[in-house]
Amino acid sequence: MTFAQKFATGFGGVYVLIGILGFIEFFGGTIDQEPNQLLGIFGITAVHNVVHLLIGVAFLAAARTHSASVMASLVIGATYVLVGIIGLLNIQFVNDLLAINAPDNALHFVSGLAALGVGLAGRRTSVNA
Repeated sequence: MTFAQKFATGFGGVYVLIGILGFIEFFGGTIDQEPNQLLGIFGITAVHNVVHLLIGVAFLAAARTHSASVMASLVIGATYVLVGIIGLLNIQFVNDLLAINAPDNALHFVSGLAALGVGLAGRRTSVNA
């Protein structure tokens, strides 16, 4: 298993877990569009939780091959950096849909840059078949 595949597996698992926890009230979760704070820190809504689940599943599915892991890291990484930028713009529609707050923005940037780094490094890695 290459580093890109391990990254996709790890991040995929974490995002699925975050998506699940986001629906559990004990952890600050919500099952509707009423904004809440996961673990008292990260803004979430039901749509935000579903997005986390989808990102996690995409990473886990991509972890099966090196090339898919690299592509997922590049696409999801770029998307997360874009979401971080959009979060800084404080667009009301986005806030209502996802309840993005400052800790979310920081996490989106860190996750996005990490995924981009793995994806770019993985493109340069030769995998012996």
